Amino acid sequence: MNEYEGGDFDVRLGARILREREARGWSLTELAERSQVSRAQINKVERGASSPTAAVLGKLSAAFGLTISTLLGGVEGEEAVRLTRFAEHPQWMDPATGYVRRQIAPHAGSSLTFEITHVELPAGESTSYPASAFAFLQQLVFVLDGQLAFTEGDTVHRLGAGDSLELGSSADCTFANASGVTCTYLVVVARK
Repeated sequence: MNEYEGGDFDVRLGARILREREARGWSLTELAERSQVSRAQINKVERGASSPTAAVLGKLSAAFGLTISTLLGGVEGEEAVRLTRFAEHPQWMDPATGYVRRQIAPHAGSSLTFEITHVELPAGESTSYPASAFAFLQQLVFVLDGQLAFTEGDTVHRLGAGDSLELGSSADCTFANASGVTCTYLVVVARK
């Protein structure tokens, strides 16, 4: 199983973030300003000394103009794949919340122009992203199981199993699970 977690992955993810920063000719200070993540935190992540939270990944990917999935996907050096079993999908766990995201599509070598991410948000947990993480994307959230409170700016949408929400204009967002059980949902992303 490819997993987006653990020491070796953290080192590869840090190297990926460093490559993205250097490819743009940005200093550590410039990335910190663009992402609103501290220089110290970025430095730890780039060295593989710290696993970033989902919120930090969201801020860094937004600064680069990439989706989180693209940023994480650039770490794996896989060959093109057409069939992937659930247990084989690359996954990453947020060290702060236990939130688990599995990259369903696309895979390395794929020509798909959209992304699908499977998320498991533990009971009582939440994760927030700045508006900049969504500025260049169209997204749809589809709840598979459980209850999700999705806050988009000042508006709270309460979603249950089978409910979907097409995200509106860019706003700070929070995915929250105030229930006593894990909420499982899909996020479908396309570039604008």
